[in-house]
This record gives sequence, structure tokens and C-alpha cells, in this order.
Amino acid sequence: MIGKKTWMIFAAILSVVFTPACRNFGQVNQGRVIRYDRARGLITLIQDSNYKQPGNPRFDVLPPITIKIPDDPKEMGPAPEAGELLRFDTENRRVVVFDPATEGFKTISYTLLEEDKGISRDDARVAGVKFPIVDRQKKTVTLYSARERKLVTFTVPEEKFDLPDDTWKAGDIVRYYYKQPDQALRLMNVTRTDITKGGK
Repeated sequence: MIGKKTWMIFAAILSVVFTPACRNFGQVNQGRVIRYDRARGLITLIQDSNYKQPGNPRFDVLPPITIKIPDDPKEMGPAPEAGELLRFDTENRRVVVFDPATEGFKTISYTLLEEDKGISRDDARVAGVKFPIVDRQKKTVTLYSARERKLVTFTVPEEKFDLPDDTWKAGDIVRYYYKQPDQALRLMNVTRTDITKGGK
């Protein structure tokens, strides 16, 4: 997730990039990616009902929507990674995930085992580490929230460890410009673009 300062910079950029030059202007939408069909160029996402409020996304709009990536590769940032984790609520010790079987949401409560706060992205404990870390032998899941700067290890009921690892993985956040709802004309991978450094 990205911070409020970065969101404000991103919003300012969008106000310039997407300013309509005529009456036939498009719209902007945002969501978290739950599926990405690279071969067909299709992204399925859960829309953010609160995307206009910097730093406080809510990926809670059903049903999921599927869009086609821009036809011009130059109009798209890094390809997104998909995942089913939509909300990581450390305060109430629960996660909200997308359930493919029901095409709905599922809330899973967890038992906290360890929590480290104030962990920046370049901290040795998280830098270069691929999350989630699911240890089925020890019955633990370890997640990192860049927005909350927290590294958390928890356990869940044993049957939850039968779920695939993507259950605990947060898909990338993408923001896109469109005129037809199912066709993105420009697409930014917000998760993998550091606007303050001109992208990466």
C-alpha cells in the first residue's frame, strides 16, 4: 500500500494527465487485482469505493469487474500481480479475502503471535522478502503491511491452511483511465510505481 503523501502526488498527476481536451472525456477507476490473465490481457479486480480519499482505500465493491489492458503497451505500467487478500485489519485481528467459490468476501479472524511495528520497506526483515509466508508445518502466516508499517505473524484455524497461498496475498492496486467500462486506455500499477522517484 502507498502513503497519503504519495496519493496526493498521484492525484495531482492525474489531474494533469486526465484533464479533458474536449467534451468526450473518460473516467478514472481503481481497484485491487484478484486475477490477471496475461495471455488474454484481462484484469479482474475489486473496485475501491473510496478511491478519491487518499490513503484510505476500501476494496469492497461487488461483483468483481474485468477490464482489458491498454492496447498500446506504452500506456501501461508494470504488469500486476493478483491476490485474494483485500483487507489486513491488524487492529481487529482479521483479514478480509475474496472467495472465488462464492464470488464474495470472507472474513477470517486470526490469533496474533508476533507483531513488529515501525517496519519500513527497506528494513532487512522485509526488504526483498516475498509475502505472504505460509508455514503449514508451524501453522503460521506472516504478512507485511507497508501502509501500517507492521510485520505480523499469526495463526488461524487449522482448516484455513488448506486454502491456497494467494488467499493471504494482497493483489496489486491499479488505477486506470477509460471511456468504455471494459477497456482501459491507460493503466498505472499504483503498488509498483514510486511516484516520488519517477517510477521504477
